[in-house]
Amino acid sequence: MKLTVLCENVAGGRLQAEHGLSYLIEYKGETLLFDTGHSDLFIKNAKVLGIDVQQKVKTIVLSHGHWDHGNGLTHLTNKTLIAHPSATIKRYRKTDNSYIGLSLSKSDLQQRFSYIESKKAYFIQPHILFLGEIPRLNNFEAQHTTFKDENGSDDFVLDDSALVIIKNNALIILVGCSHAGVCNIIDYAKQITSIDKIEAVIGGFHLKKKDYQSQKTIEYFCKINVNKIHPTHCTELPALSLFYEIFGIRQLKTGDVLEL
Repeated sequence: MKLTVLCENVAGGRLQAEHGLSYLIEYKGETLLFDTGHSDLFIKNAKVLGIDVQQKVKTIVLSHGHWDHGNGLTHLTNKTLIAHPSATIKRYRKTDNSYIGLSLSKSDLQQRFSYIESKKAYFIQPHILFLGEIPRLNNFEAQHTTFKDENGSDDFVLDDSALVIIKNNALIILVGCSHAGVCNIIDYAKQITSIDKIEAVIGGFHLKKKDYQSQKTIEYFCKINVNKIHPTHCTELPALSLFYEIFGIRQLKTGDVLEL
């Protein structure tokens, strides 16, 4: 499986960066886009790498309906798009009431794409899985939120999902922001696939500090013995330093390519 980082918070080489995430996934003849960042930067970066996204990609998976993961959709059309049914709700930050949802409505997405909504786990191919809505079962993740919906109610980003690649009876798990909790996501991936071996977990872990949640997450990763861990995007420096101390992680940058 080949993963190319088309957009990340950190620039790399000749490529630019923005606050957002977009991965190109190539596996067993299938080419998918996991998130699109918030502009057309993922397309521009891909062109520098010799990749024509519009021609090469047939399927897009949206991890959740936040601007920095899905507003790049405005630069694409005529593809299959897979997302949770709640990805298009209107959502805001509690602190300043700023809008953080998608710029495209559900109607817009239905007109631009072959739009598939799934709250349940959805197999794109026998070896590629969109997890749908993640059960939030542990007592240290997804306990608080800084977001609200258009009615002023707490928005716990229930649409937050992940993409799972099954390879050699092991799982490669791609997460956008892990608002559901990265440990909850891994547990659900194992439950749906009946596979316990985790080869890699890559993407935003949404850990900000050296706090209780970060420590419990580190403990969890130590127990499940993941071969490759790449916390990126919304994983901030204090939490990243914990992962570096324990696992010796390497920071992913825009343009990086992983062969898994």
